[in-house]
Amino acid sequence: MEAYFDNAATTKTAKEVQEMVNRVMEQAYGNPSSLHRKGLEAGQYVKEAQEIIAKTLKVEPKEIIFTSGGTESNNMALLGSAFANQRRGRHIISTRFEHASVFKPLLFLREQGWEVTFLDVDARGMIDLEELKQAIRPDTVLVSIMMVNNEIGAVEPVEEIGKLIKSIDPDILFHVDAIQAYGKWKLSPKRCHIDMLSVSGHKIHGPKGTGFLYIRDKVKLVPIIHGGGQQRDMRAGTENVPGIAGLGVAARLMYTDHEEKMERMRAVKKLFVQKVTELEGVVSHSGDAPHIASISFHGIEKGEVLLHALEAKGVYCSSGSACSSNHPAISGTLKAIGLEEEELHATLRFSFSVYSTIAEAEYAVQVISEELPKRRAFVKR
Repeated sequence: MEAYFDNAATTKTAKEVQEMVNRVMEQAYGNPSSLHRKGLEAGQYVKEAQEIIAKTLKVEPKEIIFTSGGTESNNMALLGSAFANQRRGRHIISTRFEHASVFKPLLFLREQGWEVTFLDVDARGMIDLEELKQAIRPDTVLVSIMMVNNEIGAVEPVEEIGKLIKSIDPDILFHVDAIQAYGKWKLSPKRCHIDMLSVSGHKIHGPKGTGFLYIRDKVKLVPIIHGGGQQRDMRAGTENVPGIAGLGVAARLMYTDHEEKMERMRAVKKLFVQKVTELEGVVSHSGDAPHIASISFHGIEKGEVLLHALEAKGVYCSSGSACSSNHPAISGTLKAIGLEEEELHATLRFSFSVYSTIAEAEYAVQVISEELPKRRAFVKR
């Protein structure tokens, strides 16, 4: 049996998405900027995807800009808005447990002269709204806070955060990294006072190399990719039409029978966390996200050792953010929530999808129960 529980890293591409991508590559291969029939046909797929996605967020299609994925969306939002608003101020607020695609652009901006305030989080991974309030200054131009943490699944109260920011200064831009949230929640940027929202296609069973950035109408960004002026001069380059069409299908699928899908996913996660924490020395640090479980295994030297033992039995998980796996380091998220030294090295992430099953969860726990004592015995030798 196989249990793929690394869906926060990437998801299996849905069959309907694959079919759409293949169809567009074979039939609608024109450049969407061309004025002939083949170009117009390709452009229609882009337009339809915009409309599908806009409907899921209750926004206007023109407010959706397609990108190559979550990293580009986050960079576009942060760098673009910072440079566009630098005359008004050079102060940005974020948190200590953002994804690298937010954290590193902020470090870059700091090197360019911006001041960045990183908010602390508590043991559950939640920010303090009072600390946020106190951090806002007259020269604050941007607040960037992820909705769902990619390692522990903590869910930030973005609606409350948005209301707080705008009550103090309506001109401050609010960016939300929703890469682990889109598809799992029915999001409303308008209701939550979100000016920019980042999404990645391959987290929702769409194609890799696809994503989008919601940019509220009237929000000004300096483009970070210059060229032929595609997508309202916001993001140059010939659109990835097959990928965009597939992303539209993935968005539609995720929000069809949405509540039923989320209930099934939550049930798999709940059973897994319940069963695995019944094992001796196993602790959960999991937040409220329906698809992410952060589990610490006491008594082992490194989580990666257990990870590979599970892999050999067909259980796939991760030791943290997949984007950082090629550069091993202690997780900033786990340090931010105050884990002890032992747990920092012995925590694995299990993440679920709409395709995950109870049987897979039970199998994973069974394999862990067999392999964990072996890893602990090895450490004691």
